[in-house]
Amino acid sequence: MAALEEQLADYVRLKMPQAREIRVDQLEQISGGASRQTYRFRLRHLENGQPRERGLILRRDPAASLIDTDRRIEFAAYRAFFNTPIPVPEVLWLEEDSRHLGSPFFIGVELRGFEASPGKILMEPYASHHREIAEQKWSILGEIAKQDPARLGLVGTMESVARDQCWRRELDYWEGVLDSDELIPQPIMRAAIRWLRRNPPAPAQKVCVVHGDFRTGNFLFDESGRIHAILDWEMSHLGDPLEDLGWSLNRVWCWAHDDRRGGLIPREDAIKIWETASGLKAEPAAIHWWELFATVKGQGIWVSSAHAWETGENKDPILVLSSWSLMNSQDRAALELMGRLS
Repeated sequence: MAALEEQLADYVRLKMPQAREIRVDQLEQISGGASRQTYRFRLRHLENGQPRERGLILRRDPAASLIDTDRRIEFAAYRAFFNTPIPVPEVLWLEEDSRHLGSPFFIGVELRGFEASPGKILMEPYASHHREIAEQKWSILGEIAKQDPARLGLVGTMESVARDQCWRRELDYWEGVLDSDELIPQPIMRAAIRWLRRNPPAPAQKVCVVHGDFRTGNFLFDESGRIHAILDWEMSHLGDPLEDLGWSLNRVWCWAHDDRRGGLIPREDAIKIWETASGLKAEPAAIHWWELFATVKGQGIWVSSAHAWETGENKDPILVLSSWSLMNSQDRAALELMGRLS
């Protein structure tokens, strides 16, 4: 860690030439994700002769990750949504030259004193605020759907897509992931894909920014039930807003092992909150399609994690643990949606 602290301090000197006595310490890696290596650290320096201290977050590309993502898009999403109704941390610097830290990265401001754990959200004092957290969670998701990608400056950064092609582009991509990375046959997911292709959804009501991984575990909340930031925008793209809603309702996120989605509230309640906030409709056939698609997408992620572990590309334990713990659950979620779970 000492070498990384020195490298970070050298980089900050390039970005803050006016600062003096720059020092990086308290560097520690944050576990829980594998699409980026995430670290927190304290930056200390003198500014106009006065001591300054700030908590920052480093998001660095690993050798191999659970999903292939573009750090420029993640950085652009954070920057676009900062100071909007969608709470996000401030990001400072994007660096694509690997010579500084060994791989590309970006740095943002740390938000301390909050929780993100899906397990802890089931416990007190957070459990007493499930309704308030849920109201904010799906209202924020509705607000994301309301935002104009062009006004946010994300058209061009994120690949454009026609309203009637949103479903096809995503299904093609995740079927391709299964094709390239599966270590054993995935008959349930292949059946789901066949159903999805035979029963395409209606064109998207609009094309908006899709967060891509909007779920409990990817936002910061406090003991009073207030959400302070939406995190992990690495899978964000332009697409159908129902994609995010369907993903948020995925059965595998029922952390309490009951019907509460995200460990918070029933599915129907979450949909109503989202509809009110977004001004859009979750037509039953369309949201059913996107919920089933979410199981294919999820399985694509778990299959990729197992592949990266098996091939030795990445030996982070989270890769094999996520695959082992969630692949069967994702199969069962797909069977349930297809009416085949007995």
